[in-house]
Amino acid sequence: MAIPTLTPKSTTSAIVLPATGTAGSVAGECPFGMFTGSVEFLSGAAEQVAYTYKKLGGDILDLEITTGSIYAGYEEAVLEYSYIVNMHQAKNILPDVLGMTTGTFDRHGTITSSLSSSHVALKYPKSTFTYSQRISEAFSTDARAGGTSRIYSASLRTTGGVSDYDLQEVLNSASVHNVDVATKNPVPYAGFTSGSKIIVDKVYYKTPSSMWRFFGYYGGLNTVGNLANYGQYADDSTFQLIPVWQNKAQAMAFEDSIYTRNSHYSFELNNNMLRLFPTPPNTNSSPSYFWFNFRIVEDSWTASSGSLVDGINNMNTVPLANLPYKNINSIGKQWIRRFALSLAKETLGHIRSKFATVPIPGESVTLNGPALIAEGREDQANLRTELKETLDELTYHALAEKDASIADSVNTVNQNIPAGVFVG
Repeated sequence: MAIPTLTPKSTTSAIVLPATGTAGSVAGECPFGMFTGSVEFLSGAAEQVAYTYKKLGGDILDLEITTGSIYAGYEEAVLEYSYIVNMHQAKNILPDVLGMTTGTFDRHGTITSSLSSSHVALKYPKSTFTYSQRISEAFSTDARAGGTSRIYSASLRTTGGVSDYDLQEVLNSASVHNVDVATKNPVPYAGFTSGSKIIVDKVYYKTPSSMWRFFGYYGGLNTVGNLANYGQYADDSTFQLIPVWQNKAQAMAFEDSIYTRNSHYSFELNNNMLRLFPTPPNTNSSPSYFWFNFRIVEDSWTASSGSLVDGINNMNTVPLANLPYKNINSIGKQWIRRFALSLAKETLGHIRSKFATVPIPGESVTLNGPALIAEGREDQANLRTELKETLDELTYHALAEKDASIADSVNTVNQNIPAGVFVG
């Protein structure tokens, strides 16, 4: 039997990557068209074709891939670079921008509205320690030194011979009727206390005279009188120099004394019940009203005294859009070229994997599709790791540590330099 003569319609592959790309055809081949408004991007994507052609041996063996795949890969590489850099910047600035103005984005991740007049991703924000301040506000509330929780005051009328008073009943009555027992004025917590947990911070009463306050801590700084029972200054007082913290401790002690020893009353809280010691007598000398300061435990999402802020609350709301192509420097551009090349390898591998072997007269050719896929994915993983590790070494925190290390090294060197001796 004679060997048949093959007469193929074409002796070349139907799809072969050309040696160069065309900037004019890039825009129509990019799936998202994110950067097609940049002339530099169009030129970079077109040049990527020549780079891929040479790196994958297109001048020796045909590459069964289109220029459109190269352009799409180049766009994906720019987006991947922007993604990793923005992740790094979000780690850098999130503690300082919590609660600040966020933005809105279109389907491509391009920012469409923001108070900033320029690209936030290109700005160097100032340090505000926003998160630390937010935490300190909670401490300030419990330390009675400010904070964001509103402090209310309420009053209760004492009854002779009665020690125990139900604060829930007192507050609910004032809240429902919107009137304070002692002042007869409307209360700011009307309608808020029903079904809510409250925290009582202080229990006290007001005396008709405030002259006793003269004998409390209202004296000078850094001195303390030994005869504290008669006030800070007495005829035969002697004084000792003390640190400021002792003044503060003494001030707190006098404050406590005002509401316990000097008042002749103390109290105990057990769930909703307030117990007064000693039992108020049924005499005119007994205080008619006691007061207590309290705050309502609110849901974390309830606004109180400006505590709830609409703005940046996590990485998702940081107004970081895709990096403008023109602002990516030479380091980023080279990373993009290498990543786009790895994407081209993977795409070419998928194409060649569709045909494990290609029959030819008397023989067959085995294609390297699986090897290209594995190599392309490995290159992508290595490039991502390389970029992330480099950026981790360049966080603001890491840079501050390097500056501190340099300063310590300079000081060590200076210590070894002998001091000059003046010879007259």
